[in-house]
Amino acid sequence: MKWPIHLLRGTFAMVAFIGPIWTASASAKVAPQRAGQEQSIARCIKQASLGRAWLEKTLWGLRDQEAGWIGAQVPNTNGSHDLGPLQINSWWVPRIAGLIDQPERSVRYWLRYDPCFGAEAARWIFLSALEATGDYWAAVGIYHSPTSWRQRRYSASVAVHLVRRFGSDVFVQARRN
Repeated sequence: MKWPIHLLRGTFAMVAFIGPIWTASASAKVAPQRAGQEQSIARCIKQASLGRAWLEKTLWGLRDQEAGWIGAQVPNTNGSHDLGPLQINSWWVPRIAGLIDQPERSVRYWLRYDPCFGAEAARWIFLSALEATGDYWAAVGIYHSPTSWRQRRYSASVAVHLVRRFGSDVFVQARRN
């Protein structure tokens, strides 16, 4: 089932976490498949950024921190799951489903298996937090958790990923974009 992109374009994107717990033998079978997924994920992140370089870099920072993959469903200790390449927490599923008027089971499936849906969801979560707080790093932290100390730790980790991927002048360049 393909998700209805026309319902989401320009409206929404989210975050989550990683997929099922894999055994060593399953990981060996999945590794080549995951390597081939990166091109698809990259295309979706570029599309979700709407031509904004700073937003594309932000989505890459979140992606690198989360390290999910297509099909991921990673259980959390609180009973929720992190879904897909951007590891969007299943806590968001009912909210997204209501926003786009689609069944929760469909939204959960799309978050796991459609990297473009996941990138759009990640964008929506981040930009909603940015609008609410007016603070870039607070919005990055909110993508991960409602708890302030977790937000600070997460934001610092995303900053490290941004520097690794884009170089130490990533923050200087962001001010110019």
